[in-house]
Amino acid sequence: MASLHSLTLFFIILSCQSELHSALKILGIFPLTSSSHFLMYGGLMKELARRGHKVDVIGMFPQKKPIPNYKDINIKAHGPFFLANNMTYNEALEFRGLCVEHLLRICGTDACESLNNPNVQKVLKAKKGAYDVIIVELGFADCYIAIGQHLNAPVVGIISLTAVDWLLNPFGNSMNPSYIPSTFAHSSQYMTFWERLSNTLITHMVESQIRYHMDRQLEYVEKHFGRRLGTMKELYDEVSLVLINEHFSVNDIRPTTPDFIQVGGLHVANGDQQLSPDLQKWLDESTHGCVYFTFGSMVHFETSPEKLVRAFYEMFERIAPVRALIKVRYPETLLPGLPKNVKSAPWMPQVAILQHPNVKLFITHGGLMGTQEAIVYKVPMVGIPFFVDQPKNLASYVSKKIAICLDLDNITGDILTNAVKTVLNDPSYKKNVEKLSELFLDRPMSAMDTAVYWVEYVARHRPILKSPALKLTWWQLHLLDIYGFLTICLIIVLYIIRKIIMLLMRMILPGKNPKEISTSKKHE
Repeated sequence: MASLHSLTLFFIILSCQSELHSALKILGIFPLTSSSHFLMYGGLMKELARRGHKVDVIGMFPQKKPIPNYKDINIKAHGPFFLANNMTYNEALEFRGLCVEHLLRICGTDACESLNNPNVQKVLKAKKGAYDVIIVELGFADCYIAIGQHLNAPVVGIISLTAVDWLLNPFGNSMNPSYIPSTFAHSSQYMTFWERLSNTLITHMVESQIRYHMDRQLEYVEKHFGRRLGTMKELYDEVSLVLINEHFSVNDIRPTTPDFIQVGGLHVANGDQQLSPDLQKWLDESTHGCVYFTFGSMVHFETSPEKLVRAFYEMFERIAPVRALIKVRYPETLLPGLPKNVKSAPWMPQVAILQHPNVKLFITHGGLMGTQEAIVYKVPMVGIPFFVDQPKNLASYVSKKIAICLDLDNITGDILTNAVKTVLNDPSYKKNVEKLSELFLDRPMSAMDTAVYWVEYVARHRPILKSPALKLTWWQLHLLDIYGFLTICLIIVLYIIRKIIMLLMRMILPGKNPKEISTSKKHE
């Protein structure tokens, strides 16, 4: 009996040792000041902590309650222009168009300034090997990739957008504008001639501008890590793989290398949200249906022009008895006259709202995170895009017939009401989003399990998925040296054949010049 207890104790100790041995020390770096984007990053880090890994998180959004194995390294007090719930309508308009310089200053070089933060400096002084793997937010403030080599740890990139134009080529992927829309384009993958022309020009313009402005971050790499690099591409070579917030069923279908891992909808697995009693009562009593409207976690609807606000008021009145929920950060500043079938609040538990069966329509700015939530919970959309990827996202949803997209500059009460009533009354939109939701969720592993697996994979194996294309120069990659060699060979062969023919003609017709023979035949 004693031997049985001893054997049991042995296996328990062995099991505990195995778990301790497999636990990783993980550093997450998320300097962007957008709370909606952090939903994805924070969700992954909390799940890694829940599975026993020791997690340190550099970011702007510390947890309100302590989480086991999860440590916040707060840089909010030293952060740049704070995007979370802090942007007026007019400020949002500044991001419209190809405003690459403005975008990369706010989200890129300003974010790199947080390397000066005392809390970040403490991390940089850690011993080499202090972390088994480092997860870095990519796309804008890519200067933080250098922390990986500095601490001798492999880097996993993560991006809350789809794979943006400027990250494809540095990882050996093709950016073919004939069927891959730019992040700044307004079209789906199925383009007309003029859309392909526009997309081609935008793609090359964006890539060149991004490369130029992103290289400015190299001064931060030299200052904080003592490394003098030629281009940002040298940093991208140090990224083992990239977790991307997309899935082929919803986003673009394109060939990518094995180090691009699709984890679209990872954040939707977060089941922490609950409806407050008043919201629960409002939605339960919305027996004719409810429309949910928000401009996302950044833009304040109440700062919109009076014409736009009045258009919404008119639409809300005309769709009654259907109710509406709208997010208004500062309700006291909203124009008077909000219809009685509308309820507003400074913050909305979006996932919990979209889950409610009485929510029939989502009016959205087209952000990727929110629209993925709508697809998961089978809610069709009316989109009003502002900037960056939002027009492209909505163009894709329109092509799949799960949304109607409106032009922000031309919205009237009639246009808005017609779009809302069309989606509410046409059952095809609901059927299409139900089918798309099924495709989006039908995977071998959930998005969260996939992300966790690949983080642990990198810690075990380091970078082994990099494309061999990265070892080639641009002319080697596009076979210009091969085609040039073959062209020269062809010219030499043709020259030799010509010489042989001329020699044979001299032998057959001695005393005659081959050129004279050719000329005489023409005169005959």
